[in-house]
Amino acid sequence: MDQEKCINISKFLSLVLRHKPETIDIQLDENGWADIDTLIERSNNYGVAFNKEMLQYIVATNSKKRFAFNDTIDKIRASQGHSVNVELGYASQKPPEILYHGTSERSVPSILNSGLEKRNRQHVHLSCAVETAVSVGQRHGKPFIFKVLAGQMYNDGFLFYLSDNGVWLTDKVPAAYLEEE
Repeated sequence: MDQEKCINISKFLSLVLRHKPETIDIQLDENGWADIDTLIERSNNYGVAFNKEMLQYIVATNSKKRFAFNDTIDKIRASQGHSVNVELGYASQKPPEILYHGTSERSVPSILNSGLEKRNRQHVHLSCAVETAVSVGQRHGKPFIFKVLAGQMYNDGFLFYLSDNGVWLTDKVPAAYLEEE
């Protein structure tokens, strides 16, 4: 399968399943699910052509596991990262003692002042692996990695959720829980 085409479809799916379903006039349910047949039909009408087999391939091979099917494989959703209001249904869990967040060096002063904020997304995204945080930080410039004292936050009453693709989610990380990696 053409990798460039798969990447383009994946980016398109991120747009419509995380941020702007109205782009192709689809509705996400309260848990972020979209009907696959409707998604394919409206995407094809919009000029982004794929079929169910291609969609299954993209979901299965996406290195970040950004998307998930329901049990009957008739609905799809983004695993996290939504800017539209959805309830993903993840149960609160105790996180590892330390998690990581990657950003650009230019964002460090602001983060040290106000902490990590979800801004236009539903959650702050954290990872278990420094390498993942570096990869995320590189998307925005020269990377800077924060160590997040997640165990301490949890003990202080903050809630954490683990997405289907292994990303830790929380509402905010106050600056007091951040250290330089």
